[in-house]
Amino acid sequence: MTALNLFDLTGRRALVTGSGQGIGFELARGLAQAGAEVILNDIDNQRLTKAAEKLRAEKAKVYELEFDVTNPDAAAGAVDNFEKSTGAIDILVNNAGMQYRSALEDFPVDRFDYMMRLNINSVFYVGQAVAKHMIKRQAGKIVNICSVQTALARPSIAPYTASKGAVANMTKGMATDWAKYGLQVNGLAPGYFKTELTSALVADEAFTAWLSARTPAGRWGEVNELVGACLFLSSKASSFVNGHILYVDGGITSSV
Repeated sequence: MTALNLFDLTGRRALVTGSGQGIGFELARGLAQAGAEVILNDIDNQRLTKAAEKLRAEKAKVYELEFDVTNPDAAAGAVDNFEKSTGAIDILVNNAGMQYRSALEDFPVDRFDYMMRLNINSVFYVGQAVAKHMIKRQAGKIVNICSVQTALARPSIAPYTASKGAVANMTKGMATDWAKYGLQVNGLAPGYFKTELTSALVADEAFTAWLSARTPAGRWGEVNELVGACLFLSSKASSFVNGHILYVDGGITSSV
């Protein structure tokens, strides 16, 4: 096996939650380009269909799996049915998540509760459902999407920071429990990236100026710059990497 072959995902099948747009879609595209069959997931059927059509136009092998990641029964049912009817899920990328900004003293309780269900509960629900099958096969890759807010805080996003810190610790716990079964569970922590969800911040000249000054690389990240790290954590190249949080952030967590 050559070094480049370590990153070859031919014959692998990858489920990416929240992959109808943004970072999730780009990661699914990258996994497909490395040879994997990809299972797109989204709660929005139209968004899911449109994303699948884009990847099929690029000759990717794509499945669509519409379910609500915040519903444990729906998650387990969708995973179990796919495994039974189609085949193994070899790679899971827990990407689904949300952001909501508000002063902490006024943060709506319903928004807090939903954010926790989507950002952290779903990692457990989908991770557990997929891992049960991976454990039987004694092999599997799980990549949980964290954030620079796993390590840092900013005004108005304290609950998001709490949820992403929890994702990192859940990642370490999953690795601790499941490494003995041949699973590698790691976290991928993006910095500030240009996506549909950050377009307002990108357009905010004051914020972009602050971010460029705060980040050693001096700019926003492009979503395709996350693909290499995801491929590493999803492939044989990371066969002895477990419980690690890989920051892809232009150096922002390394600098004060």
